[in-house]
Amino acid sequence: MGDEVLPPLSLTEVLTRWQFAPVVTALAVVAAGLYLWGVLRVRRRHPARPWPLYRTALFLGGLAVVVIATESGIGSYDDVLFWDHMVQHLLLLMVAPPLLVVGQPATLLLHASRNPLHTWTKKVLRSRVMAAITWPPFGVALYVAVIVGTHLTSFMNLVETNGTVHDLEHALYLIAGYLYFLPLVGREPIRWRVSYPTRIFLLFIAMPVDAFTGLVLGSESSNPFPGLAEQRPRWAPSPLSDVHIGGAVMWGAGIMFGLVMAVFFAWSRERRADGGLGWLESARRSNFATLVSSHQDASAGPGPSSTAAQARGAETVDDDEHLAAYNAYLARINKPPDG
Repeated sequence: MGDEVLPPLSLTEVLTRWQFAPVVTALAVVAAGLYLWGVLRVRRRHPARPWPLYRTALFLGGLAVVVIATESGIGSYDDVLFWDHMVQHLLLLMVAPPLLVVGQPATLLLHASRNPLHTWTKKVLRSRVMAAITWPPFGVALYVAVIVGTHLTSFMNLVETNGTVHDLEHALYLIAGYLYFLPLVGREPIRWRVSYPTRIFLLFIAMPVDAFTGLVLGSESSNPFPGLAEQRPRWAPSPLSDVHIGGAVMWGAGIMFGLVMAVFFAWSRERRADGGLGWLESARRSNFATLVSSHQDASAGPGPSSTAAQARGAETVDDDEHLAAYNAYLARINKPPDG
């Protein structure tokens, strides 16, 4: 693509220059149609509890981001400008997947479907394969491997010269992003329930990976991708400058930081008994109950009545009663000896 084909990139070109991608369009239309079918079906079956409008808007927004990234001016210039290519990557990896995840398509399918589809969906969500690919460490490892492997190796040269590989790269970004964000910002009925502190930590992990990749690209002293120099329009920056700008774009920490803030906000509004702390809160409660029970055993002495009281107390004692018992325990052990 030379300058006789594409004019200099501008906001007007991004908004008005569109290229038709049949596969992307077909998949987006089918996904949107099936999702809206589920929304209408849930509304008919449960008129008092319709599917949340904001989830529908977020899912359709995620599909729109995919279309914009591949078919708008951003997709038209991704073979010409490396930094535009990087913008496309951020949209497909960091923007579209979280929107699709928060839309909860699997949960919607469970609410909208009947047997045998309903049972089959539950079996898939509870299968070992699904548990393996949605395991949070796997999602993190896949995300890191995709970021580093597609930007800091010769793979980018293949993308620049092979259209099929380029299209497969887009699918890879969507899949890697979806699996990475699914247990961190989603509420789908998968096996893993990640506590909010762990979610925030795993989201923070992505920031240095993106920053490191951008730093390496921004510090290149020569063009690492020879394909960028072929048929380059005269208005474009030099290949090396283009790579440096692309490295700056990779500092996508702003997007990830926004997601961290969204998770933190959700944590502040958490109403579950464990406060969103998951196994951490369960362990705290278990240890606290063990400590209080041992104190009750020491003060009440052995006997059937004390055992029954302990059993009843384990079922009914709340945190306030735990705290009062713990304070009494501290007062007893700190009491000066008689003398």
